[in-house]
Amino acid sequence: ENYQKLFSDKNFWLALKNTVYFTVIVVPCQCALALALALLVSKKFRGVAVFRTMYFAPQLTSMVVISVLWSVLYNANPNTGLINSILVSLGMSPIKFLSDANTAMNSIIFMSAWQGAGYQMMIFLAGLQGIPKDQYEAAAVDGATPFQTFVFITLPNLLPTVVLTTILSLVNSFKVFREAYLVAGNYPQESIYLLQHLFNNWFLSLDIGKLSAAAVLLALGLGCVVYLLYHFWGGGQE
Repeated sequence: ENYQKLFSDKNFWLALKNTVYFTVIVVPCQCALALALALLVSKKFRGVAVFRTMYFAPQLTSMVVISVLWSVLYNANPNTGLINSILVSLGMSPIKFLSDANTAMNSIIFMSAWQGAGYQMMIFLAGLQGIPKDQYEAAAVDGATPFQTFVFITLPNLLPTVVLTTILSLVNSFKVFREAYLVAGNYPQESIYLLQHLFNNWFLSLDIGKLSAAAVLLALGLGCVVYLLYHFWGGGQE
């Protein structure tokens, strides 16, 4: 009966659709950004240690502080919103980042990718440091271009790390509720109404039956996706 109520609840399908869309977009974007940052900071240049520290800093900062920061950045009021104040000063119209269906989800995706990429950057950096240097030296002797070196040496050696960061990003994408809740409130714009909002509202209304049924389905779904990722992508890397 609880599952029947769950499947007939339109809010559940809305939250599920939004969460799946968020996950499908943010996971590859966050991993790509983290890999690009790791490749950048793996080079030796002046101030690289400071850059690593600055980009890892969001992981050490309270989510409340980060959410307040992005609330100020995304505020639709040109007098209090930093981005919109800049846009208005340039003669452009202000953007309703969190209340417009066309921009709300992208705003949350950008914030989440920025917040989580620093941690994954460090994982990728550890993976890069574990690649044998003689492979790069052999590629240089053979006249390989930087792109060929990346495709045929860096990526294959990083595949176990890519699987790990993808799984971590996937699991964390279902915990984005803190960001969306603190930035947009308990009942945000419809396009960013996520499963965590729904679970929180059911918890507050003591609708434990549907909450438990949805939690079981979510655990099974995540478990299946993680298993498939490991089995078909990372299982042969042991």
